[in-house]
Amino acid sequence: MEATTISSKFQVVIPKRIREKYHLKPGQKLVFIPYKNSLRVVIVSPIEEGYGFLQGLDSQVERDEGDRG
Repeated sequence: MEATTISSKFQVVIPKRIREKYHLKPGQKLVFIPYKNSLRVVIVSPIEEGYGFLQGLDSQVERDEGDRG
């Protein structure tokens, strides 16, 4: 387990071991999710990594009466 301290500007340094383990880079986005009495940190993947993950999905689904012709 790693610990860090909040600076007077409310900034934190992510420990080197964590940065290396999760391949974090400058400018990368993180999301803080409050959960009970804690914060969960989630790494936001670049949108390019999602390319093709819905391959094979039927995009011709009727969405409402106006689409049914």
